[in-house]
Amino acid sequence: MNFTNWVPVYEAILQDFGFDRRADETVRDRLAELMADEAPLRPTALSFQGETVAIAGAGPNLTDELDIVSGADSVVAASDAAMVLESAGIECDCVVTDLDGSPETAREMADRGVPVAIHAHGDNASLIETHVPRFDANCVLPTTQAEPVEPVVNLGGFTDGDRAAFLADHCGAARLTFPGWDFDDASVSAMKARKLVWAERLLYWLERRRGERFDLLDGRRADIDTTPLPVD
Repeated sequence: MNFTNWVPVYEAILQDFGFDRRADETVRDRLAELMADEAPLRPTALSFQGETVAIAGAGPNLTDELDIVSGADSVVAASDAAMVLESAGIECDCVVTDLDGSPETAREMADRGVPVAIHAHGDNASLIETHVPRFDANCVLPTTQAEPVEPVVNLGGFTDGDRAAFLADHCGAARLTFPGWDFDDASVSAMKARKLVWAERLLYWLERRRGERFDLLDGRRADIDTTPLPVD
């Protein structure tokens, strides 16, 4: 993701939620400091070139869609989806998390050599401070939604789920599938529901950029507000 292309979307997200850009940058800088004397992963260390990649969401339907996960070449799990897949005996190839779920599961997977993309944003400073030093930095890909500062990168995306899709896209995935996604999950909080609206928008933007049509958007595209999205 070229940050110049991401900026208008990022600014629309900040405005919609009332988030503080400087807060994002402050936590980004702290993540960079924690990684400064380490050797964190670079995006080039991950390759899904030519693969079908399952972007596993943490929706209640994930356990019903494990066949989709198993049918993929690689699996990128969004936060708590990793725990569900672990319980089902399915290995993840990468975990994407802002640590607001099951950080211990992510850390244990990193200890086994599984890449973990840890995201810094304005609301998770304490989680970054508490958990990042406990990770094997060689398995951590540090990310931000603000302007990237070495070694913290911005590959695009806002929620753990759509960030996972943008990561797989950046790393060469030929096809993306989406087990465990439910945009209409009535059990989530009002804030999470608003974030899912943005996840839907961003996946619509990503499928247009890729020239691909994601099954989870079928029957929904006409109702997606594309106003905040750049015109490709």
